[in-house]
Amino acid sequence: MIPERLQFLTNDDLPPMELSRVFDEAGHDLYLVGGSVRDAFLGREVVDFDFATDARPEQVVRILRTWADGVYEVGAAFGTVGARKNGHTIEVTTYRSEAYRDDSRKPTVTFSDDIETDLSRRDFTVNSIALALPGLEPVDPHHGLSDLAAQTLRTPLAPQISFGDDPLRMLRLFRFQASLGFKPDPSAIEAVREAAPRLRIISSERIRDEMSKLMVTPAPGDALRMIVDTGLADQFIPELPNLAMEQDPYQRHKDVLAHTFAVVDKTKPSLVLRLAALLHDIGKPETREFGPDGVSFHHHEVVGARVARRRLMELRYPREIVDDVSQLVYLHLRPHTLDMGWTDSAVRRYVRDAGHLLEPLNDLVRADVTTANPARERAIQGRIDELEDRIAILSEKEELARLRAPIDGHEVMEYLGLEPGPLVGEIMQRLLDRRIDDGPYSSSDAYREVREWALGRGMDDPGPPPESEEE
Repeated sequence: MIPERLQFLTNDDLPPMELSRVFDEAGHDLYLVGGSVRDAFLGREVVDFDFATDARPEQVVRILRTWADGVYEVGAAFGTVGARKNGHTIEVTTYRSEAYRDDSRKPTVTFSDDIETDLSRRDFTVNSIALALPGLEPVDPHHGLSDLAAQTLRTPLAPQISFGDDPLRMLRLFRFQASLGFKPDPSAIEAVREAAPRLRIISSERIRDEMSKLMVTPAPGDALRMIVDTGLADQFIPELPNLAMEQDPYQRHKDVLAHTFAVVDKTKPSLVLRLAALLHDIGKPETREFGPDGVSFHHHEVVGARVARRRLMELRYPREIVDDVSQLVYLHLRPHTLDMGWTDSAVRRYVRDAGHLLEPLNDLVRADVTTANPARERAIQGRIDELEDRIAILSEKEELARLRAPIDGHEVMEYLGLEPGPLVGEIMQRLLDRRIDDGPYSSSDAYREVREWALGRGMDDPGPPPESEEE
């Protein structure tokens, strides 16, 4: 009898039943495997479906082409063929075993002829459960169902073997800890401590993808702590463990690493925002100084932005993510520098510098408040409230989101008879600074500013400004 929580898989609108008939007609077995099975037993939504079969990749391609809307052979060399059917993504993988050997960044893949061997080479027992199709009978040689009930992450084989075969599983252990809320088995944690340096043979792109998935889980802080404690972080963000600095003997300064994880957990699950939260204080160890008033970290946001950029580029993050995260790290202290209140010009400059990152920057600044002193927290949050109020008020009067001078560079060049170059950039910056400092002004005033600047540099008098309408 099929358990109630698996009944939905018998729906012919979903791939399992129909695809199993197609493979059966071709003379091959088919099993539903991996995260699809795990999530089905946990009562979680299953959108994408993973299958395993005794058919070899070239046979899988031929079978899928008779059934799917589209077939993708990118992973066929490693035994995996992808397809799309009625809006569902599926992957069909030939029974296999794979391993990373020595310093190779690519696994050695061999195909097998039985589902049990295939399940033994998977990462964790909760992902090593198969459902034989079409009857949905469980195949669970490594007691994954028991581990699902116990909410435990354990490897099918000895963890030293599993992590040796694919070192990325060490990072995946903590990703599943964060996404499922399960606890890693102590033997797995100890194996990570021993094998952590082997993560270096994994490509930056694969490490990046695992970290990205971890960072957008509901609360990644505890898993990130384990990544540091086991030595994994040393392999790709070596500055992160250095945040566990000794407390300041003068002001009992908090453990910066614990603060960092608290900030990550307080932010929204946006990849850019979470990465910025993880790296926002990454420049503190390099800038730490002790003085008569205690510890200081002058310009740690400048150093941090540089470190964040370097590490994210090494992990092959897209340029736009690198730029956005490093800018958030650079700006995260800006609101705290204005204890005396927000002038109009300060608000305009803040909005201009934040650009499209204004909302995530404000979110990061709020999350950065982890003090145990209620009065101090109220004071800091009050300053952020004041800033957001000032932005709202000014936005009603001005186009804060589109701060620019009344005239553009082409008009300046035509008026002064200049070619494109540094001089044009200099005067445009002067016009923008006036817009930020003084608020909106007319194009006539802008031309007068340009004329004054030109005469001050000894240039020929450009004459009266062109006729222009007042703003």
